[in-house]
Amino acid sequence: MSKLLNLTATAAALAMLAGCVETPGPARMPAAPAGNAPEEAGRAACLRDVRAVTANPEAVVLGSSFSEAGTEVIIGVGPTQARWRCIAYRDGTTADIMSLTDEGYL
Repeated sequence: MSKLLNLTATAAALAMLAGCVETPGPARMPAAPAGNAPEEAGRAACLRDVRAVTANPEAVVLGSSFSEAGTEVIIGVGPTQARWRCIAYRDGTTADIMSLTDEGYL
């Protein structure tokens, strides 16, 4: 009986540890909740404008932070996903597009 209990405890511990495996690759923030239309619009506007400023269509949203004043969006550009920052406003405009890799580049 003791052997069965030890075997069960060991199997349970291994099952829990299996969830601790980290997969390689860049960390991405989860998409904004479906009901957050202003943040989604801000993410889309910044993605559009960062692609235009960098002349690089290979760009992805890495994360965003919504506020009433403006949504800060972090974009990964190019194969190395160089980080860029952008502020998006409710009217669809953006500002402060700046490289975080080479701060102040733009």
